[in-house]
Amino acid sequence: MEAREMEKNKLSMNIASLVLGIISIIFASFWYITLPTGILAIIFGVKTAKKYGSKLGKAGLITGIIGVSLSCFIYISMILLIIISNF
Repeated sequence: MEAREMEKNKLSMNIASLVLGIISIIFASFWYITLPTGILAIIFGVKTAKKYGSKLGKAGLITGIIGVSLSCFIYISMILLIIISNF
């Protein structure tokens, strides 16, 4: 019984990591969506990649990192453009 529950937990964390990572990429211009979903994708991806060695968890980790970095890049670019346009 415990093996089945552990397998279900592994699968659900993998899927959650990947879905949250994809959401963080899609909504990269909305920081209030991207940061929580990206950070959770990274956390779940690291947990499943270390504990189970899951490729789906690694994919969630990568998509979470891409989403958060894309969001940071967008907002840093916007701030720099505002600063440059004021000169």
